[in-house]
Amino acid sequence: MSLRNDPYVGPSFLAVANPGFEQGREGWVWDDGTGVATGHPHTGGSHARLDAGRGRQVRQVVTATGKGTYDVSAWIAAGGPGGAFLVRVNGAPAGEVAVANRSFYSRHTVSRVALRKGDRMEITFASGDGDGDSASGAWVDVDDVMLSPAAPADPRVTSSEPLLVEMFEWAKRKANSWVHLAGTVGPLNVDERHPSGTGAAAYAPSYWAGYAHRSGYYARDTAHQVVGAQILGLSEENKTMLGSFAASAVAAHAYYPVWSFNFDARTYLSIDYRGVDSFVREVPAPFELVEKAEQAYRWSGDAFYVDDAMWDFCRHATTEFVEEHDRLKPNGVAEGTGQGIFEGSASYNESGGEQLVEAGDAFASQYRAYLAASALASARGDEEQAARYAGRAAELRRYFHRGWVANQGAAMTRAYSLSGAPLSGWGRENSWFMPMKRLLLPGPRNDAYLDYIDEMAEGVGKPVNIEAITYLPDTFFANDRDRQAWKWMRYVYDHRNDRHPVAAQGLNGDYPEVAFTLVSQAVEGLMGFCPDAPRSRVTTRSHLPRGIDWVRIDRIPVGGAYFDLRHDGTHRSTLTNGTSTVYAWQARFPGDHHAVRTDGRPYETERRTLHGNVHTCVNVWVPPGETAVVDVARA
Repeated sequence: MSLRNDPYVGPSFLAVANPGFEQGREGWVWDDGTGVATGHPHTGGSHARLDAGRGRQVRQVVTATGKGTYDVSAWIAAGGPGGAFLVRVNGAPAGEVAVANRSFYSRHTVSRVALRKGDRMEITFASGDGDGDSASGAWVDVDDVMLSPAAPADPRVTSSEPLLVEMFEWAKRKANSWVHLAGTVGPLNVDERHPSGTGAAAYAPSYWAGYAHRSGYYARDTAHQVVGAQILGLSEENKTMLGSFAASAVAAHAYYPVWSFNFDARTYLSIDYRGVDSFVREVPAPFELVEKAEQAYRWSGDAFYVDDAMWDFCRHATTEFVEEHDRLKPNGVAEGTGQGIFEGSASYNESGGEQLVEAGDAFASQYRAYLAASALASARGDEEQAARYAGRAAELRRYFHRGWVANQGAAMTRAYSLSGAPLSGWGRENSWFMPMKRLLLPGPRNDAYLDYIDEMAEGVGKPVNIEAITYLPDTFFANDRDRQAWKWMRYVYDHRNDRHPVAAQGLNGDYPEVAFTLVSQAVEGLMGFCPDAPRSRVTTRSHLPRGIDWVRIDRIPVGGAYFDLRHDGTHRSTLTNGTSTVYAWQARFPGDHHAVRTDGRPYETERRTLHGNVHTCVNVWVPPGETAVVDVARA
């Protein structure tokens, strides 16, 4: 039986005229005291300017061409309080956000505005009170208005922990505001050196993954955002973006995917691509994209990820790519050149200033790519190939522990230099990727290194860019360090309104990776929800730390349908199957429990050691539309 319900039909196409005010006053209605200015644009060369004083407005009416639900966003700066961003439908309020009192641009969004054909949606920006003085007046600058299709999925969180509910709602709405409405015509090759870009094109289904002042998505960011996007139902966007990277990983590029694409999903972002021999490339990226293709397949069940074109990319990334880049230190580990990002960096850590040939983040990503390729080969029906990839992963891990890594804690090897010397100490990504990808075997070395990562990230080694810190919850959840993982989720959320170190980026929370990863860390991390849509399976394992009594997430999308999941601590899990097929559910609980009840009845269990920790596992069949409860009986 198909896992999919009726195909999702996206909203009708809708466009804002002159969204960046590059065509002057065209498309907008301007009150006295407003106009087009050039002194403070977000991108391009122009922006709307509203002088201080109540009642000054700039507005546009857009007539709906059909049915749909949309997010409306804009970059806004203000010289004081009282400004407003409003959306009305047929004259009735549909959403309003207060303009933040910030002299630099930050992103504001009115979410989930529902329209029917012929509805008139009015987008209005209003200035606040003030005397017009730049030090105290409430002038408002507006730029880069954007319409996004409301996400196909709308998962909901309820919990004993109000902060988690608030965090998830913010992250869900913020992430969705980065999605492009397919067919929207926008600029190409916008960056800090070319704020107006070089031409325009119709955008493909895609979302922002990278700096918000550049007109494209990046391999590294996309990889970290794929699961969050999938949880919001952004399957078409993931297919477009992953598919574009896969198509670019050709022999002429030495099987590297291009580092970044414009939102048309065809044009390479010019700031990162100079030619076939000179473009930004980092060794972990192709391996991470293989891993994320497998994850997207498990979430969606879409055959796109096991068809020949995508499989060719996965196969080349795990064979020819490794062979092509294993020459300076031949050992089966893909290398960088030690010469910088335009020649091929061994690590995602671009700020270390080290000439690395091999790095822990690339090694760990290669290991995970082999496991992902094994799973995809099995899904294609090639069990012999699947076994070969699983064998490669096991052999690579053995080599890592026997011949590549040495020592533990701060002294543990995390890279090799161009001279062949092993490097230890703090390497940011080339440190935390090793336990995050579970390359390190469970045990004292892994435990000591996790302690070291937590210590450094809290102290002298703390990354200044928030997007680097977004990996830490993943690292600690992967190793059942739930208290630390939740601590770092809170840190990311608590610092969302801090200024990003890249001034053009605005706030930390305006870096797209922040919102997408908080979404995935709530579902995959805290809830331990792991779907396998092609095989009608799902596993769960509560990672709720002490202090969070219960969490429920409704409408988690899997294979075109939905699940509801609730955890009460780490002793009871409740799953509702909203799909049209019977699912096999493995409910996992930390510890060795001899008495487990399923829907109030005793049930057979199995003990499994997962990444060094004993778990009690219960296998339950959950028919369509039904709910199952598994409870670890407590004395």
